[in-house]
Amino acid sequence: MSAEKFDIHYVANLARIALTPEEEQRLGSQLGNILGYVEQLRAVDVSGVEPTSHAFPLVNVVRADVRQPGLETEEALRNAPLKANGLFMVPKIVE
Repeated sequence: MSAEKFDIHYVANLARIALTPEEEQRLGSQLGNILGYVEQLRAVDVSGVEPTSHAFPLVNVVRADVRQPGLETEEALRNAPLKANGLFMVPKIVE
């Protein structure tokens, strides 16, 4: 979308915001400037540049998913303030 075809009323409607005339003027010029910068970027020759999803390669830094034994029921309930039949007892929060 070029700056000439830009409609601040349309964008404000999409964003579901009400703008005063002063805000329309200010935001319209700011968004027009942004569109001008986008046009400058379109003029850059990137024909020899391979598309990438990230500027730098990402490496997964989490540990490997290794199966480990869990807690026994008695050990898990050891510090529970209320317990019954091998379950945690909690206050009712839904009426």
